[in-house]
Amino acid sequence: MAPVVRVLEGSPLVQSFVCVTAQHRDMLDSVLDIFGINPDFDLDIMTAGQGLAEITTKALNGLMGVISRCEPDLVLVHGDTTTTMAASLAAFYSQIPVGHVEAGLRTRNKYEPFPEEINRRIAGVVADLHFAPTNDAKDNLLKENVPADRIFVTGNTAIDAIDGMLARNHTFKVDLLNQMDFEGKRVITMTAHRRENHGKPLEDICKAVLAIKRDFADVEIVYPVHPSPAVRENAYKILGNTQGIHLIDPVDVDDMYNLLSESHLVMTDSGGLQEETPHLNVPVVVLRNVTERPEGVDAGCLMLAGNTEKSVYDAVSKLLTDNNLHKQMSLAKNPFGDGQASGRILKAILEYFRK
Repeated sequence: MAPVVRVLEGSPLVQSFVCVTAQHRDMLDSVLDIFGINPDFDLDIMTAGQGLAEITTKALNGLMGVISRCEPDLVLVHGDTTTTMAASLAAFYSQIPVGHVEAGLRTRNKYEPFPEEINRRIAGVVADLHFAPTNDAKDNLLKENVPADRIFVTGNTAIDAIDGMLARNHTFKVDLLNQMDFEGKRVITMTAHRRENHGKPLEDICKAVLAIKRDFADVEIVYPVHPSPAVRENAYKILGNTQGIHLIDPVDVDDMYNLLSESHLVMTDSGGLQEETPHLNVPVVVLRNVTERPEGVDAGCLMLAGNTEKSVYDAVSKLLTDNNLHKQMSLAKNPFGDGQASGRILKAILEYFRK
């Protein structure tokens, strides 16, 4: 949302307020700092071991108070987080219109991704303005009887932010990354944290990573490990102390984009990285059974690998041995945006109120 915040702040026709719930306090603050965003409201709801019901109720109660104080004409929410769902409900309870950024993505499986698929659908039911990143997302909304004049195909706002963060000879804040041999090694960046992958699926993914490192001597794997105890326990138990596999804490967004841009390929179950990485011309192996971003698979940017040891190993090893396939995926056109999404969102909002 940072590019959207900047565009709103630059418009003389808009007075914008930024509220963060700090659902992930430890991953939020560096983003705010990098983009120079000073929230008007910070609910600071994060507690250790919090569950979905706790996040939802604290976010909903806090956001009701913020809306009561601001009395906004429109509430903007983004994507598929629990905060997004709670903010949509808070606006609905207050009878305030909702604009949904990154609207219309669907898997049609309510447990994959969990709980994000339902969070996104709830936001979609409540929303008055739908900012769809692609035509496929627009088609999903039309099939759900959303009026066509309330849907705006904008591209994804995350793409707006990437180019300004890339730097030749970038100096990483994590010194291990400054020491990586990006020229002499094939570096794989990996993230895996989704709730549906907790337990055996994550164990299988990690075992596949061990086998990949065993069979491809020139591969180095960097895994910024999510702070969730369910993720860290398996990651460190299976992959810890393995030469050539580097487990690090989550990195700042500018470090992450530059790390992705230097990588040979990316393994991830993240939704955002499925959109952002193809913009950097790097192939993506998706560690999930389904994706709400099938445009990337169709375009050839993404390879859907599943989450079993064999399926993950087979997908990654294919990319490591088939240079033509790697080149094709690297050069595939990113279908998720051209860096102008935020401006289109502002234009649509102003047109909505003009009418």
